[in-house]
Amino acid sequence: MKKILIILAVCLALVSSAFAYNKLPGKGKTLKPARATWDTGYFQEALIREAMQELGYKVEKPKDLSNPLFYQSLYLGDVDYWANGWFPTHDNQLPKNFYDKADKVGYVVKAGGLQGYLVSKVYAEKYNIKSLDDFKRPEVRKAFDSNGDGKADLTACPPGWGCEKIIAHHMKAYKLSKDINLIKASYSASMAEELAKFKSGKPVFFYTWAPNWTIFKMKPGKDVVWINVPEINPAGSQAQAVDRMTVADVNGAVSNPVKLGFVVSDIRVVANKKFLEKNPAAKKFFELFTISLADINEQNTRMNEGEKSDKDIKKHAMEWIAKHQDTWNGWIEEARKSAN
Repeated sequence: MKKILIILAVCLALVSSAFAYNKLPGKGKTLKPARATWDTGYFQEALIREAMQELGYKVEKPKDLSNPLFYQSLYLGDVDYWANGWFPTHDNQLPKNFYDKADKVGYVVKAGGLQGYLVSKVYAEKYNIKSLDDFKRPEVRKAFDSNGDGKADLTACPPGWGCEKIIAHHMKAYKLSKDINLIKASYSASMAEELAKFKSGKPVFFYTWAPNWTIFKMKPGKDVVWINVPEINPAGSQAQAVDRMTVADVNGAVSNPVKLGFVVSDIRVVANKKFLEKNPAAKKFFELFTISLADINEQNTRMNEGEKSDKDIKKHAMEWIAKHQDTWNGWIEEARKSAN
């Protein structure tokens, strides 16, 4: 009798397992994701990949695409989605009639796409630095002058980056070219030098964006502070989002609100409409999925310190899921239900 009960239990377990497998909404379907060419966005793709696989999908290796090429490929249906949409920053990179064929879904990080200028907190307090305009003062220029050229050194953006154009606009609009020297070498190498300067007690002055390892290593509010631009003077590409260049409640800002001078973006999943219609489970997960900026910054730091292989990034994703297992399971369950 005992053996019969055991056999029945095993059979029931197998039937239950087979039923659960058959209920996987992604079974038999293959997804074509993309991801950004900047590695600070890889973590989000890895997390969504794990979710899609739990839902039964086969997920191809993501295509690394520049922003305009991704949006064009999505419009044409060559790829299905990515988790690296920055809006409204990316608005002017979309093909004509883009929303006829594609859509934004959910919020990976609402108002997570910060950009701006940061200064050592100790030196900001010592010299009462609140704005870029303060670098016109001789004592401030001298404190931040590393090469003796009479200008404060700002770690900026390499040639060709979108932020390079905005920073150049700021230098001209606020008449700062005679006061600030822009360092445009490799960003990673330049920021490594800034970090070394900070650790040795020297002042730092740099542009950065979030999410990024830079503000995990040098934390706003503790180590550095976000400063203002003198006034909101948008570049042409920013004209449609002026209201998002001044932001309230930014951790570590010298004022509240703070005039960052850059458009603050929501980081969102962007997907092909036909794909969303055919895959309600994937759509539901995209709607629910969110992650803190601090968690992305921490993962980005691990990549910057050498853990940057696909295997490493998958490990980071699995560790994050384990730390948020109840929330994760809830998202997966809701996604499964949406396909019924």
